[in-house]
Formats: sequence, structure tokens, C-alpha cells
Amino acid sequence: MADLRIGTAGWSIPRAVADAFPGDGTGLQRYASRFEAAEINTTFYRPHKPQTYERWAETTPDGFRFAVKAPKAVTHAARLVDSKPAMAAFLAETSALGDKRGPVLVQLPPSLALDEPVAARFFDEVRSLYAGPMACEPRHASWFTPEADALLSAHRVARVAADPARHPDAGRHGGWSGLRYWRLHGSPDMYRSGYSEEFLAQLAQTLGREPEVERWCVFDNTTLGAAARDALALQAMTASAPISPSD
Repeated sequence: MADLRIGTAGWSIPRAVADAFPGDGTGLQRYASRFEAAEINTTFYRPHKPQTYERWAETTPDGFRFAVKAPKAVTHAARLVDSKPAMAAFLAETSALGDKRGPVLVQLPPSLALDEPVAARFFDEVRSLYAGPMACEPRHASWFTPEADALLSAHRVARVAADPARHPDAGRHGGWSGLRYWRLHGSPDMYRSGYSEEFLAQLAQTLGREPEVERWCVFDNTTLGAAARDALALQAMTASAPISPSD
């Protein structure tokens, strides 16, 4: 399906599925031989040198894309306040990925309630620096309202659909409709549990209902290696799944 990118957080290749990633080269090169996308989570914890991003870009195929996670210094420490310098530095560093930089992901702490003036200023500042795709994963209930959706839409920011969902609406998309971004953390045991065949088959059908919209589906259940297995299974399902009409 066009505009569909399936991948994992990072690009670790667990031993259990290593045979699905044949060939020589680095782990990233082998990973990129099967998937068209990866989410860089290490940017949440620390910056990287431009040369590192350049190397990652140079060693992946032309169509490959990296999502980049905004620093926790912005989202968790500063809580979006006075963050323009930090975001400017982050965007400058990740620009070394060139056209392989995909969405910027802003994951918010569960305790961060929506403060509309603060959020509007933050997204205004980011948009003054960056015009590309952007997704936000809020986790406080106050973000799942029509007002919050309108604020995100006004800044062309998609709201992530997450599993497990901390709020009844957190498993559904919101905000800007020009991007769909799923983050699958593993359920019932976050970061550890794999997904059932039934869950993945339903997800494949869901992905097929929006063929003209850019879609990212990132498995973050990496602790025990389930992410790569689930991503491979979903990839196979979407390759053969018929597109169902919307309900």
C-alpha cells in the first residue's frame, strides 16, 4: 500500500527472526532491507552528532525514512515551556538525515495536562522552525477533547493512536488528518507483550481503509524482541489484505 510505513522503535534484530534479515552489513542495513521506516528513540535521551545521522542516512535505501523523537528535556523537563532553543538544536541536528527525516514525534508525560496557551505557543515555535510532518502522543485525559484536536489540527500535528490506550480515545487518531501514526507499546505487558494474529489482522484492515493518507505504524514492544516479529507479520498481512470500506 502506498504511503504505508511499518517499522519498530530502533532497529534491533532479535535472534528469533534473524533469518528474515539476510545479508551482510550493519544491523541498520539489514533492517532496512525489510522495512522502510524506523523510529529513533535515542534522541529522546541524548543528542547525536550530525555525522551519526549522515551515516544512518547514507547506509539506508532511498525510500527509507526515520521518525525522530523530541528530547525529554523539552517534553518532560521543560513541559513545553520556553523550548524553542532546544527544539531548534534538535531540528538542526536531525536535519543531517536530509530527506530521510520523517515525522517529528512529541511524546508527552502522562501528568502533562493540556494548557492551551502553552501548547499553542510551543507548536507555533516549532512550526516557525520546521514545516514537515509532526505527531504528538499525549497521555493526559485533557488532550482528548474537540478543543485539543482543533489546536493540533491548526498546527498540522497528528495525534498518535496508541496501544495500550490510557484514555478511551487514545487508541484513535485525532488532530491533523494528513498523517496517521500508530505507536504499539505491547499489551497487556507494555514493552514486552507481543500482539495476537487477530489483533494484527484487524490492524491490517484498519490501515487499508486510508490508502491515500501517509501512515506510520511503529512497534515499541522491543524488550523481549516482539516488535520485529509483529512488524514482519503486519507487513505480510498488509501486502495481501483487501481494502475494506469504512464502517
